[in-house]
Amino acid sequence: MPPKSLPKGRKYDCGYVKRKKKIRLEKLTQSQSGAIEKFIIKEPQNVENIDADIVDVQTVDIENAENVNNNIDVENVVDDNESVDVENENVDDDNEIVRAENVDDDNEIGYDIFDPTIWDSLDSRMRDLLVTKGPKRDCSIVKGPKDKFSRRFLANWYTRVLPNGETCDRDWLVYSKELDRVFCFCCKVFKRGITIGQLVNEGFSDWIHVNQRLKEHETCMEHVKNMTTWYELRQKLKNFQTIDKSIQILIDKEKDHWKNVLKRIISIVKFLGRKNLAFRGHNEKLYQNSNGNFLGLIEMVAEFDPIIQEHVRRITDDNLHVHYLGHRIQNELILLLASEIKNEIIRKIKQAKYFSVILDCTPDVSHQEQMSLIIRYVNVSSNRIEESFLGFLNVDDTTGQGLFDVLQDELKKLDLDLFDVRGQGYDNGSNMKGKHQGVQKRFLDINPRAFYTPCGCHSLNLVLCDMANSCRKAKEFFGVVQRIYTIFANSTKRWQILKDNVKGLTPKSLSSTRWESHIDSVKAIRLQMSDFREALLEVSENDSDSKIESEAKSLATNELGDFKFLVAIVIWYEILFAINTVSKLLQSSDMLIDFAMEKIKGLISFFEEYRETGFKNALNYATEIALELNIDPVFSQKRKIQRKRQFDENLSTASVELSEEESFRVNYFLYLVDQAVVSLKTRFEQYQQYESIFGFLFSSQNLQLLDDATLNSCCSNLEERLKHNEQFDVVGKELCVELRLLRNMLPGGKMGPIDILNFLKGMNCFPNTIIAYRILLTIPVTVASAERSFSKLKLLKSYLRSTMLQERLNGLALIAIENNLLDDIQYEDLIDEFASKNAARMSRFK
Repeated sequence: MPPKSLPKGRKYDCGYVKRKKKIRLEKLTQSQSGAIEKFIIKEPQNVENIDADIVDVQTVDIENAENVNNNIDVENVVDDNESVDVENENVDDDNEIVRAENVDDDNEIGYDIFDPTIWDSLDSRMRDLLVTKGPKRDCSIVKGPKDKFSRRFLANWYTRVLPNGETCDRDWLVYSKELDRVFCFCCKVFKRGITIGQLVNEGFSDWIHVNQRLKEHETCMEHVKNMTTWYELRQKLKNFQTIDKSIQILIDKEKDHWKNVLKRIISIVKFLGRKNLAFRGHNEKLYQNSNGNFLGLIEMVAEFDPIIQEHVRRITDDNLHVHYLGHRIQNELILLLASEIKNEIIRKIKQAKYFSVILDCTPDVSHQEQMSLIIRYVNVSSNRIEESFLGFLNVDDTTGQGLFDVLQDELKKLDLDLFDVRGQGYDNGSNMKGKHQGVQKRFLDINPRAFYTPCGCHSLNLVLCDMANSCRKAKEFFGVVQRIYTIFANSTKRWQILKDNVKGLTPKSLSSTRWESHIDSVKAIRLQMSDFREALLEVSENDSDSKIESEAKSLATNELGDFKFLVAIVIWYEILFAINTVSKLLQSSDMLIDFAMEKIKGLISFFEEYRETGFKNALNYATEIALELNIDPVFSQKRKIQRKRQFDENLSTASVELSEEESFRVNYFLYLVDQAVVSLKTRFEQYQQYESIFGFLFSSQNLQLLDDATLNSCCSNLEERLKHNEQFDVVGKELCVELRLLRNMLPGGKMGPIDILNFLKGMNCFPNTIIAYRILLTIPVTVASAERSFSKLKLLKSYLRSTMLQERLNGLALIAIENNLLDDIQYEDLIDEFASKNAARMSRFK
């Protein structure tokens, strides 16, 4: 085609025309790319040539693990190239800051050798590895997705039925879930030149004619030859007959060395994670100061262990590009350990089916709201109640709807069914327990069988708050206790005076949410009253500050020297001690709802009895303390204010004046005790509902005391409460029949729910009874497990580790909190999982 003439007056083409020519030439070049391959047939490689290739590949310097392959420089694209000798001057401990000078840990070959789409392009080394391992078959896929003809892949095609009725496995048949096609493994790997057939090339997906095509293919001569080549090569690789045995032994020795190195690195990661210790320091250089706990432990182990010693020698001599000591590999191993722990927990939860959700929130050191997720369930294998930690959830919206949305999304990620939840345990915050917009209400709207239980320990704290706010004198009492602590705690000299005079317990600062601090302070003063008074008097005599001197003298003479204060501290000590004892019992992770109800009823009975006899006993104890302090054991009389009477005032209507002792009993003591009884009954009214639903299952005695009609009514009521949208957890009539039989089989003596469930273990004839008891045991009592996880949060995400990423935080938290599962993780399984991330690792560890 002749070139077009240029416009008149122009010597050269314009820029637009040049660009069009360039684009046209590029398209022509791309269209002709690879065209010559249509006319060239590649010569096949026989087994001898394959062996020769392997010899060439394996003739290496065995002493260097990363130089095993001379043909493919895979190892120079290193797995852990963020060098240990690169100094990071301004990095806080464990801060997840990715720096530009650090090369990514995983810059290795990132393809999957088991993917059929890359089998045509495998080099000889990767092919030998694939032949040794064989094709990977996902046995969980029984049926594939339907095509436009409503046909799909079936796992039955993996099996060939012979004419005599026997079956054999088609180990050469591979199904790709991503492509929805089947391939012939041996023909695709060992094909010679251009081969016709979808099984060998792009894959076969004509499910209508798949049976006919498989029979034709497995009987053709080319397939039989390729099968023979596959089996022969696999056997030679297995028997070390493809290369020199001495070289293969050295290669295997090098692989064992790397496995042993990785085992020790994993062990160090487990130790640091279990002890809540930081990993990194200000630099990542071996044998330098401030290089962190991880490298410090590597240095220490290298002094005694020859394997780590050899590994460190290779690093210091610059013989290694891959060392697995960088922070990215640390993070990867942390996440692998955490994943194994989480998978085991989820497996047990799914096995139990029914579970409860326990939530609690707290801000961390970086001012992010963290919500702890705890799952309570019955371990089916041991019939033990377990409360397992599954992670911290970062929350931006702390309203009831926001918290519920985060919880719902997390349960979906964990593959846990929202409708299998049978209990909710939260604190007494309005966003959690709100009857209209709280988390528990939004949960009940979706799943009405998720029984909500407010935390028992939080409720007891609120009972004490109600008592302390019930009258003015109670507020004044704790104000005096706080002043005693403050006057000593604000000066080291005054604290030393306290220690010189008080040899036992010391006071604690009062907390509005943690009432255990109140019992600690009240107990210290109650049991060491004379010592505290002497310490205050010494401060008043020796302190140079006139304000402190006056306050100390006032506390020693007016407060600790007042008989009313002595009676009040005796009363509060007995009240706080009783409530704190019950609170400690309720914090157990395997606490049962029936035992909690029993303790709350006992606490109510204690206050009802204490109302009658407690004041008299408190007077006796206070009198003993007063005599010890040389204080007159009488209530001080206040000056009476005489009011002018009017001329027409009726004297008979005048109020009756109480004595100081009686006034203290009526206006202080009875206020406290009556408020305690009312608050306990109000804040634990949910327990009464549980008793009406599950009360007949609380003990074997309860079962045996019921007549048949009452038992039938209780079973019907339980069936109705565990029913939702025509779905039943138990069938009332069947449950009644089972319980009638069970109560005659149970041995004598009182048996609780766990005892009965253990008695039923292995008995498949009581399915409804077992389900009912598992649901009963699933109901939470407190959120103490979530509170305990916050203790780990403060240790893990500290001031120097405040920028830690959420993923790493959850990994370390799982290792630290659920450390009892660490011992069950096998090193070999973890190494296999670590090596399967990319092909270069597989060649090093496999």
